[in-house]
Amino acid sequence: MIEHLTIPRGPYELAADLHRPDDAAPPRAVVLSTPGSSVKEQIGANYASRLAARGITALTFDPSHQGQSGGEPRDLEDPYRRGEDISYAIDALSTRDGVDPERIGVLGICAGGGYAVHTARTDHRIKAVGTVVPGNIGTAFRGFQPDGPAAALGELAAARTEENRTGALTRSNWLPDTLDEAGELADVDTIQAITYYRTERGGHESSTNRRLSRGDSLLLGYDAFHLVEELLTQPLQVVVAGRRGSTGSYEDGVRLWELAPNPVDLMVIDGAGHYELYDEPRYVDPAVERLTEFFSTHL
Repeated sequence: MIEHLTIPRGPYELAADLHRPDDAAPPRAVVLSTPGSSVKEQIGANYASRLAARGITALTFDPSHQGQSGGEPRDLEDPYRRGEDISYAIDALSTRDGVDPERIGVLGICAGGGYAVHTARTDHRIKAVGTVVPGNIGTAFRGFQPDGPAAALGELAAARTEENRTGALTRSNWLPDTLDEAGELADVDTIQAITYYRTERGGHESSTNRRLSRGDSLLLGYDAFHLVEELLTQPLQVVVAGRRGSTGSYEDGVRLWELAPNPVDLMVIDGAGHYELYDEPRYVDPAVERLTEFFSTHL
């Protein structure tokens, strides 16, 4: 059963879907923190629906400035605001009938895994943290810069000055829109990302594949795992894909596992790639089984 919600967030609202178990279930619940550029009907729904089928209420939402949620300018990926979104989602979830505010966890996927961890460090209403192919988006963005992150920040500063002069905001693609645009030299992870996000397999009209360029300066200065070893006291479940690729999520997941003060389980899904853990049942289902066991034990 899916209940469509709006979550108050200051001057605007977040659009959310609450996936509830069909039968009476323990009053535990999980907030989903989804990958960069994704909307609630995509990866979040794949995991939320499976958790609900196993007796765990799950809430997935569109981030601020994206999808059906409010917030201007559009297409902004602000890692700090993404973390605040999770806390606003917990505000709303903790007042719902059938949810015990002392039994709320978070599940973060890809960049959403980093956002979930970063939020849970200081929002201790979160009682358990699950991650699937967790990514530290700041590390990734710093690594993408051919001349280094400091040079990129200089270019972004100049570009923002020009935007202010002209009034025209610039946007970048998260991914090539087609496999042809990606070219013959595209690596397997890029190909799998395009075939998920930019085809009928996983694409959604609310997912624009566009990122407001001025937000990149925030991503370049972000560290999702800052102070994890001191502040992330909650039990932690990490799920990573066994096939290492260009996303760095295997390495980020292992690093998170090593930093965390209270790691419970590190699961490696043999044979899976990063994007195959978005929707491939042969990989998603065993991950959800392990996550269900984790949340059932710790919430």
